[in-house]
Amino acid sequence: MVRAAASAPAQAEGSLSEPPPGEYTPAEPTFWSILRTGVPGFLREGFVPLAAFYAGLKLEGLAVAIAAGAAASVLVYLYERRAGRDGLLARIALAFVALQSITGLASHSTTVYLAQPVLIAAAWGLAFLISVVIGRPLAGALAGAWYPFPEGFRETPEFKRVFGVESVVWGLYFLGRSALRLGALLNGSLESFLLVTFLTGTPVMILLLAWSVHYSLRKL
Repeated sequence: MVRAAASAPAQAEGSLSEPPPGEYTPAEPTFWSILRTGVPGFLREGFVPLAAFYAGLKLEGLAVAIAAGAAASVLVYLYERRAGRDGLLARIALAFVALQSITGLASHSTTVYLAQPVLIAAAWGLAFLISVVIGRPLAGALAGAWYPFPEGFRETPEFKRVFGVESVVWGLYFLGRSALRLGALLNGSLESFLLVTFLTGTPVMILLLAWSVHYSLRKL
């Protein structure tokens, strides 16, 4: 649809290929260009704080681990802002890290600290599914961090339909991931929990991200 619309003699209002006059015109999206833009930031936001927490826990204990994870999250956010990116995910993660750190320090419990992102992931899953029901798919809002969709195009039925499907897939993934991680946290060691966290996190999410980009490009 993107390429077809680009060759049409007249463009409908809200088209992805032809934004309104005076509005920023982004380059035509491709699978690899979108991945190159989004994946590095995704890895920074998802891996660096967790790695800092684990290193701090092994070296000095829970309090240092929480401080290291929080500091890493702040640095990632500042890096995204300095690079000129909105840092939506980093800002959301930063708010969660602040809450998680306060609760973890107050409870003096590694389990309580690590359980919070598991429960937050479940909340993300519900948020994705609810966003589809109310007609404001969350996947579409987050996609703006990867590609600058024109404002008018975000309100089209096609945009909401495509990202509605993606929101359902991501919602089910987050709920399933939370169930697996909670089981590992309550019934295994810290190392086994971190292994499950990694295996159900970065590798699966990269595959889902690749599918999401391919699906949206094909359908839009």
